[in-house]
Amino acid sequence: MPIDPYETLGLTKSATAAEIKQAYRKLVRSSHPDLNPDDAKAEERFKAISAAYDLLKDPATRARFDAGEIDASGAERPPRQYYRDFAEAPGNAYQQQRGFRSPFGAEVDPADIFAEILRQRGGPAQGFSGQGFQATGGDVRYALEVPFLDAARGAEMRLTLGTGGDVAVRIPPGAQDGQTLRLRGKGSPGHGGAAPGDALITLTIRPHAVFQREGDDILVILPITIDEAVLGGKVTAPTITGPVSLTIPPGASSGRVLRLRGRGVSRSGKAGMGDQLVELRIVAPPEIDTPLREFLTKWRKEHPHDPRIDMLNEAAS
Repeated sequence: MPIDPYETLGLTKSATAAEIKQAYRKLVRSSHPDLNPDDAKAEERFKAISAAYDLLKDPATRARFDAGEIDASGAERPPRQYYRDFAEAPGNAYQQQRGFRSPFGAEVDPADIFAEILRQRGGPAQGFSGQGFQATGGDVRYALEVPFLDAARGAEMRLTLGTGGDVAVRIPPGAQDGQTLRLRGKGSPGHGGAAPGDALITLTIRPHAVFQREGDDILVILPITIDEAVLGGKVTAPTITGPVSLTIPPGASSGRVLRLRGRGVSRSGKAGMGDQLVELRIVAPPEIDTPLREFLTKWRKEHPHDPRIDMLNEAAS
């Protein structure tokens, strides 16, 4: 069972959007597999944190989760309905849209409708044989887990239907977690020769160890060495379409974000692509050898610099 996303991020339901983003950025740095190679559980934590943030960062998705409409994985939760609630509604207000639906939108078996009519009449129906009855088949819901890159770039997957067969599902480029696709005519069969219902497929996007999604943009935390941060240089950075060359400016600090335009996902309902945001993270070498230690010791003495002085002054004012 998916863990509560608020609990995963160390928040409560009253958290603001800014607090959610701040908690995510703090936790993802301490759990990214590339930045914590000695932590065997880092990848598992990273995936859970990413999934929680993906659900809560979108106000609409967050509202649906808070209302109990979807679970922590983004999958639809069937509404709790009781037959008595709509069977005894004034005028037997059944609505026939796709199949029979209650006033609450739930699919109703036609056999139950006839049973309720008979119950209210208090005996067998007179002159009703069911001949000529037609009703469109009901919709059937499915959940489909999609790899992150397949959702970002678009792909085709196979889905096993309740009838035992399978069908091709086209994942559109830029597909989002919680998005529902409709396959016409792949639901329950119709009655009396009427058309079948549809298959409604809710997507769950599997988190990725390297890429995170922020709207139409892709975020990557890129480790760089001390010399690359000080001197600058060209490095190779991963993108969802393959590695590219990236120039690190001299004097780059951890947390600096570089933008690769057009390297994100397809913009929802708009032309063009999002960007890739590359956040730099300075990583010390695994072993500090004697020459480096001596050089830095001498440099520290000859070039004193405290990057925290302004912070401390502002905190004291």
